[in-house]
Amino acid sequence: MLSEIKFLTHEIGSLGKPPWLVKTSQGRPLDEADIEHARTWGERVGVEGHEQLVESLEAGDADPDEVARWSSRYCVRLQESAGIEYVWDGEQQRSEMYAWAIAHANGFEPRGIVRSFDNKYYSKSAAVGPVSVREPYHNEEFSFLQSVAQADLKIPITGAYTLAIWSYDEHHTPKEGRLGAGYGRARQIEARRELTLDIARNLIRPNLEELIGLGATWIQIDEPGASTESDELDLFVESFNVSVEGLDCLFSTHLCFSDYDLFFPALEAMSGCRQYCVGFANYDRRELGSAGADRPGYEVISKFRDLPYDPILGLGVLDIHTDFVESPELVRDRILYAVEVFGDPARIHVCPDCGLRTRSWEVAYAKLQAMVEGTRLAEEALSRAHAPAR
Repeated sequence: MLSEIKFLTHEIGSLGKPPWLVKTSQGRPLDEADIEHARTWGERVGVEGHEQLVESLEAGDADPDEVARWSSRYCVRLQESAGIEYVWDGEQQRSEMYAWAIAHANGFEPRGIVRSFDNKYYSKSAAVGPVSVREPYHNEEFSFLQSVAQADLKIPITGAYTLAIWSYDEHHTPKEGRLGAGYGRARQIEARRELTLDIARNLIRPNLEELIGLGATWIQIDEPGASTESDELDLFVESFNVSVEGLDCLFSTHLCFSDYDLFFPALEAMSGCRQYCVGFANYDRRELGSAGADRPGYEVISKFRDLPYDPILGLGVLDIHTDFVESPELVRDRILYAVEVFGDPARIHVCPDCGLRTRSWEVAYAKLQAMVEGTRLAEEALSRAHAPAR
């Protein structure tokens, strides 16, 4: 009998919004291709009752909020039918990871539109007063997903440090600091600390408490802005710990593309984090290769392994920046190489590098299917390697 080795698979975050959701939310008319998209994908991934959505789209009387809920159903089923074990709806009912949180918070005012790294646009706001929750902003979404998901749920939320560093600060930072004249770096960091911990205590933590009360068992705190300032990594760590301290839930974080070496030794103090989702496929440019071949960028895996509180590594095996669909064999090889570096397969999960929102559903679905199949191949290879000798 083979010694069984299993890797849990899960998504990371966002998925692309379908054209029938985008146009309906903008009040724009649909064309036949949009309706066919809803019909085809409803059939393909088995969305129960999708005919009702198609009929309302054809009639032109679809309610935008209801269409968004249908899009959630589709994205949950897309992941489930691909074989993913922990799922989410890919941000279908949210505006954007920053704007959605800020829109439900007190203490901020909009300051205009800015362009993000992937040529998307979002409304950047300024902190103008004490931060607090206007209303819990993930409860309705989570309760709905509980009612439709067949797989287990993981819910991502945007973390305190990212919300702080993506905002202007007109409350904690004096005017001379905002102008940059005669205002030292130490004072800038202290002002950022005040804003970040204000957000952690009074915005993030209350939302976490609400979600746990509704039954959430795994919450991913997204921090794409974590490495923006190399001299503020201790603040990022502190804000995470303040957000989750004493709460009964599995908390993980997603660290977007970066020089991951920058996070050490700061992460040694981030003991409230039980899993780190880290992208590695983005650094592996070879389409095929043996498990033992060198893969640049993977060396840092050992630093996550050696953290004093033994977190799980969420290993990114899908490059989200390209339409290239990884073969199951490539996914297998990336997992096997990571296991060789990390040394403990029991502390590895498998996931994409990041959210797949920049890819079409067609490409995202094919990538997720390859990820699941490649994970199975890696499990089989390791189980054979660890089988007792006859």
